[in-house]
Amino acid sequence: MPGFVFSSVFGLFLIHLDLFVAALRAGQGPALNLPIGTILQPGELDVFGIILYSILTLMAAVSLLVYLEESVYVYRKVPSPKKTTIIWVSGAAPVIATMSCLGLWIPKAIMFTDMTSASYFAIVVYKFLILMLEECGGEEEFLRRCAQDRFRISTGPCCCCCPCLPHVPVTRRTLTILKFGSLQFALLKTVFTILSIVLWTNGNYDLSDLTITGTAIWINPFVGVLTIIALWPVAIMFMNLRNTLRSQKIIPKYAMYQLVLVLSQLQTAIINILALNGAIACAPPFSSQVRGYLMSQQLLILEMFIITLVNRALYRRHYDNLPAADQHEKDNADNATIILHSKNGDNMA
Repeated sequence: MPGFVFSSVFGLFLIHLDLFVAALRAGQGPALNLPIGTILQPGELDVFGIILYSILTLMAAVSLLVYLEESVYVYRKVPSPKKTTIIWVSGAAPVIATMSCLGLWIPKAIMFTDMTSASYFAIVVYKFLILMLEECGGEEEFLRRCAQDRFRISTGPCCCCCPCLPHVPVTRRTLTILKFGSLQFALLKTVFTILSIVLWTNGNYDLSDLTITGTAIWINPFVGVLTIIALWPVAIMFMNLRNTLRSQKIIPKYAMYQLVLVLSQLQTAIINILALNGAIACAPPFSSQVRGYLMSQQLLILEMFIITLVNRALYRRHYDNLPAADQHEKDNADNATIILHSKNGDNMA
């Protein structure tokens, strides 16, 4: 199921990307006649640009309002600490949509808005792992429920092609390692974001500088490795709990989490690479790179708006506790007792 969802999402993304690149090569898109770095004004857009920017701004505003209403409901109806985790996880799409809207109106701030979105999603990666534990009733309940199970670690994105890897017993030490694997990304991503901003203000950070002496060529691949390491523990935990948490809709929740990952990270990276290589036509006063960034923000607002609505249906609901881990064993024991008593009654008769 997760593989099917990921393939479908990636296929949809490729279709969007093909249409997007084709439109750019045809020279389509709003004509923006203003200096780069200023705030866009309605009078500086043509009719198509006014309609497009108005709709996208409305989508971003609605996404934020829907998230705020959902957060109030979760805060009132769901016990702590589960409610805090749900609010963090469900906020990924509206936060990205809001930051993309800001980047759309203030083109020079795109690097800051992208870094803010990426840093928030880094925290969401860790919070989603915690969410699965909270859905089980907490860390202690998870360890008690899965004490006899083993983690299957031959899963994506690191070791999906290594089925020979042994299964790891579920222990407190193993769980701590998995949590640290995701937590390191939330911490180090924020550190590298601050470092990148500091270097950028000093003129030492340029995404278009791909030489060996450039800072971006060193920072970005390292952050990519940290991302893969952080996604692996989440995938391991999901593979172990997807059947247990099926009643908590963990599969569609995980699908939405993956969708946000693909669209906000992979899609944006591909568009930026195309822009850096000049595959996206320039539209004065915007260069190919800036125009690619703007188009990326427009796509993200639309996509995150849809995901926000889906997440509202998944997270804004009444949460029931999972049945006890030994519920089936208790039922079987009760049935065996009833059958035994029935046989003894027949023998006495």
